[in-house]
Amino acid sequence: MDVPLTAEDRAILALEDAHLVGHTATVVHLPAGAPDLRQLRDAVTRRLPDAPRLTWRLSGTSDEPVWRSGEVDVAAHVRAVDAAAPLDDPGLRTELARLFGQHLDRSRPLWRMDVVGPVAGGGAVLVWRVHHALADGGTVVRLAEDVLWDPATPDPGGQGSGSPEAGTPGGDPVRSSLAGVLTGELLPGLRRSPFDAEVGRGREVALAVTSMSALHEAARGLAGATVNDAVLAVVAGALRRWLEHRHGPVHGLRVKVPVTMHHDGDRAGNRDSWFRVDLPVDEPDPVARLAAVRRETAQRKARHDAQELDELADRMARFSPRLAAWSQRLQRSGRSFALNVSNVRGPARAVTVLGAPVGAVQPLVEVAQHHALRVAVLSVADRLGFGLVADPSVVGDLDVLAAAVEQEAAGFPHARGGGRG
Repeated sequence: MDVPLTAEDRAILALEDAHLVGHTATVVHLPAGAPDLRQLRDAVTRRLPDAPRLTWRLSGTSDEPVWRSGEVDVAAHVRAVDAAAPLDDPGLRTELARLFGQHLDRSRPLWRMDVVGPVAGGGAVLVWRVHHALADGGTVVRLAEDVLWDPATPDPGGQGSGSPEAGTPGGDPVRSSLAGVLTGELLPGLRRSPFDAEVGRGREVALAVTSMSALHEAARGLAGATVNDAVLAVVAGALRRWLEHRHGPVHGLRVKVPVTMHHDGDRAGNRDSWFRVDLPVDEPDPVARLAAVRRETAQRKARHDAQELDELADRMARFSPRLAAWSQRLQRSGRSFALNVSNVRGPARAVTVLGAPVGAVQPLVEVAQHHALRVAVLSVADRLGFGLVADPSVVGDLDVLAAAVEQEAAGFPHARGGGRG
C-alpha cells in the first residue's frame, strides 16, 4: 500500500541539494570480535519485517509523491569500509565526515549501514544513515530496536524516546498568545552568530561522550533542572571555551531545541516541533549558566510554546500556503537562531549487537544554510553521546569544541561542591 508523504517529509526532501544531505547518522562503536558483515546482513534481513518503514522507497509523482514498499537488497544497504590500517581518532573522524557527506540513493530505501574498521585499539564503528524524511530522531530510536539492537527483556516501567522531558505536555496548559509565539520563537534577532554563513560541501565531524546520571543528579540538585537543561548548559560552556580559544566575541547565542510531538502508538516518521533558548555563553559561572537555561526552558514549557508552534504551522499550511512558506523561510534564517541542539532519549539499558556490547553511540545531523554548526545528543543507558557536524570553512577547531564538551561535563558542579567557570 502506498503511503503519501507528509508535508514535513516533503519539506525535508526539498532542503537537500548539492551542498546539503538530508539524512542523519547513528555512530555505533563495536568491540573487537564484533559480528562480521555476513552476520550483520543476515540479522538485518531476518528483522526487516519488524520495520516495514525501512522497505519504503520514494515513488509516485513530483506533485503526489508516495512511499512504496518493496524488496530490499540488504547487501547494497549493509556494507563494509575496510581501512588499510587501524584508524586513529583523526582518521576515523575523516572517514565519518566522508561517509556522512554522501547522498543516499533515492532509487532505494533511504537508509544505509557502513561498518568502518579496524579502528585503533580494536573493534569497528557502524555508521547507520537514515534519511530525515523517512524518520526523525525518535523514529530512528524505535527502528534501532526493531533491526539493530538485540531484543530487550520487557521493562515494566517502559521507556520513552525523544527529547527528555521537553515534549510532554502536562497539567493545564498555559497557552502563549499568538503575538508571544511570533515574537518569542519566530522573529529574528539583531545579532549575527559566528555560524551564520553560506555553507559549502566540506564537512568535519567530532564526537564526545559523558555520563548522563552524573549530569542529571547535579542539575537536579543545583536548579531542579532536567537532563536537557544540563545538556544545554554544557553546550553553552563548551561554546564559551571555543569562542575564547578563537579569540572571538563572547555573547549570548540563541539555539533551536527540537521537541518531540510523538505519542504512543503513532506511525508518523516525522513528528516534532521546537522552541528557542538563549544560551548564556557570556556567563562565566556554570551554576548561573544552568539556572539561566532552566528559567528559559521552564517558561517555554509552561507556555507550551512547542505545541503552539506546531498548531500554528498546521493552521498556516491549511489556510495560507504562502504564509506557511514565509514562516519556514523565517525559521531558517541565521538571525532566527545560531544553531540547532537536539537531544533524543535512546534505550535506558545497555545495548548489544548480536551479543557484542556497544560502547558509545553518537548521532550526527546535517548543518543548514546559515547554520554551519549542528550539535546532536543521544542517550543510551548512562551515556550521553554528542555528535558535532560543521562546515570547516566556517567553523574551525571542531575538535576543540568536542573536547570542551567533555571538559564541561566532567567539571559540571555538584550541589555539594564548587565548580569551575
